[in-house]
Amino acid sequence: MRVLVTGGAGFIGSNYVRQIVTGELSGVSAVTVVDKLTYAGSRSRFSESTLKLINFVEGDIRNQDLMEKLIGNCDAIVNFAAETHVDRSISDPQIFATTNILGTSTLLEIARKQGNKRFIQISTDEVYGTLEKGSWTEDSPLLPNSPYSASKASADLICRAYSKTFELDLCITRCSNNYGPFQFPEKVIPLFITNIIEGRKLPVYGKGTNVRDWLHVDDHCRAIHLVLQRGNKGEIYNIGGGRELSNLELTKKILNILGKDESWIEFVEDRLGHDFRYSVDFQKISKQIGYTPQKDFEVGIEETINWYLENPNWWRSLKK
Repeated sequence: MRVLVTGGAGFIGSNYVRQIVTGELSGVSAVTVVDKLTYAGSRSRFSESTLKLINFVEGDIRNQDLMEKLIGNCDAIVNFAAETHVDRSISDPQIFATTNILGTSTLLEIARKQGNKRFIQISTDEVYGTLEKGSWTEDSPLLPNSPYSASKASADLICRAYSKTFELDLCITRCSNNYGPFQFPEKVIPLFITNIIEGRKLPVYGKGTNVRDWLHVDDHCRAIHLVLQRGNKGEIYNIGGGRELSNLELTKKILNILGKDESWIEFVEDRLGHDFRYSVDFQKISKQIGYTPQKDFEVGIEETINWYLENPNWWRSLKK
């Protein structure tokens, strides 16, 4: 299978590409990566040896001529390309609409016209909104609360329409919060780790009671590849890590591993429209195609902290 990975220089997309190149994920004969290389996308996520084994193209998924050429040379599209940071979507919503909605629509239309393409849309649990108890299933209503999640929900609905109307061979995945190495340091885990290294306090929204389910990026990429290879046409699959923590609990774990006390915590004004809790039920992907998370959170978070300690040259320039 020849795979086009859009947004492949981002955090999750680059991890997916590296796992293919190293043979951890099998069944792919050629990989093309296309990335706009915004602030969050970087070639530095790939070694020189990896870059020699892939076709790397700098470009925008909204560029129809470019995407027609790239999609014409692949069998499957895995669409990671998106603006993803909630805070940025609050300060600048428009770019989220144009990239996440119009960009996805461009890819879908080209895939429809060219035919015989497998399309995997990478989405988020944030499209479901927020909940006090229980967990979302794939049939839960979409109730997004931020410009980011609204743009992703819109893209999901366009994907569903192409699947139903044009019978495009398409699946949607919705993951919980990812963590791991090479994550841009605006996200909470790398932000807090690098703040401590730099001697800065950790800004915790509100009272820190908001809850997220944490999923290691390696597990997420394994699940995506299972969906690519085995997912049923037209299906949606939730991908979770099964490890729910409040933001305050997460902060204390990071502090404890780094040998710091709670005086490093600085409670700040809460985010606008801050969703209280995310939790996905991922029994469907487990039962249908055999996914279960393998990375224990306690191990994964310590490995992640050590990676940022050992790779300051990667994140310091990005953080500036």
